[in-house]
Amino acid sequence: MTTLFHDALHEDFGTWPIAYIPYGGAEFGEIKAVAEAIGDGDDGAYYDAWTAAGDRLAHEADIALAKGHKATARALYLRASAFHNASFHPLYGAPVDPRLIAAFRKGTAALDKGLSLGPRPAIPLAIPFGGMAMPGRFIPAEGFETRVRPLIVFTNGYDGTITDMYFASAVAASRRGYHSLLFDGPGQGAMLYEHNVPLRPDWETVIAAVVDFAETLPLVDAERIALSGWSLGGHLAPRAASGEPRIAALIADPGTWSIADGFRDVVVHKLGVAPEEAADLGALDQGVIDRMDAFIRSHRQLNWKVVQRGFWVHGVADLRSYLASAERFTMRGRAHLIACPTLIAQAEGDALSAGAGAFFDALVGPKTLMRFTAAEGADGHCEMGNRSLLNLRVLDWLDDRFEVGG
Repeated sequence: MTTLFHDALHEDFGTWPIAYIPYGGAEFGEIKAVAEAIGDGDDGAYYDAWTAAGDRLAHEADIALAKGHKATARALYLRASAFHNASFHPLYGAPVDPRLIAAFRKGTAALDKGLSLGPRPAIPLAIPFGGMAMPGRFIPAEGFETRVRPLIVFTNGYDGTITDMYFASAVAASRRGYHSLLFDGPGQGAMLYEHNVPLRPDWETVIAAVVDFAETLPLVDAERIALSGWSLGGHLAPRAASGEPRIAALIADPGTWSIADGFRDVVVHKLGVAPEEAADLGALDQGVIDRMDAFIRSHRQLNWKVVQRGFWVHGVADLRSYLASAERFTMRGRAHLIACPTLIAQAEGDALSAGAGAFFDALVGPKTLMRFTAAEGADGHCEMGNRSLLNLRVLDWLDDRFEVGG
């Protein structure tokens, strides 16, 4: 398969903005130019190339705005936000890299400048939560900016941001006539980067606070609030819906039963550990932990996922603590509590989709399993090669549940 970026981790992250092209997040030529500027460079070169492109776009936006071209300025600020947002993921880890903070702040500022120039400015929100405030954005439905409409609450996963969710889902939802509420929960975006608040398994507590806030917004139809999660959000959203009855429809992309089970399969089938000994990964023999740790650290992409991202997001310092934390993220004993109509997405070739069918079978309420294939260009994690197809089908499904004309 043809790749744009020389390094596999850079390819993973650098191609995200391709999914955002239909929604104003990038153009292919710009992404290709960034990849060429990086060449064989390291994570610093990756950061520098994306940052330079983001700075250029923001500067062009400033000039357009000064000349009174608000539509152009809006488009360029939004594109700049996507480019700054693409720059820092390889730098993940604790202690936080100051370049990550700088890029995140630039991207957030560009996003907010762009959103402020819309027909109804989308201003930053502060959602009360446990003595803190979770940052959020309310994105109004196009053509219905002052009318009561159904709301989709979008929740990210391990490493997505409000900017990612805006381009991946909220623009499509707005065009279809849905208001959207985007937010950073514990372990996500600003809550992690700026405040070092780790991820937590009881996402129903998080979403209860978000829905409490949403119900105060005058444009929200409180009887038609959907919850949609992508990546690890495909676990967090169902977990939330299992304990928050105000959710009227649920989308999980992909449906993810747990964090720990994938590691458990490796321990049993690759390392030869007896299933009963792998029942609690946090209690594994130290020799097994050491073998896992060495293997993970020897593999660049696995090291990023577990050591750089996983340890930081979970607020732990070693593999045993991470696995013990991962065991708490499970739908075991909770799937039957989901009463609202539920859509489980499953993409061909996505390892995190492997258990989506079993998750679907465990649901007892109204449910739909929606598959995406390589033949459609929609295989892989979160259908990023054809995100617009996912959005079309999911919004059709939601239109039918909420009786919205589309």
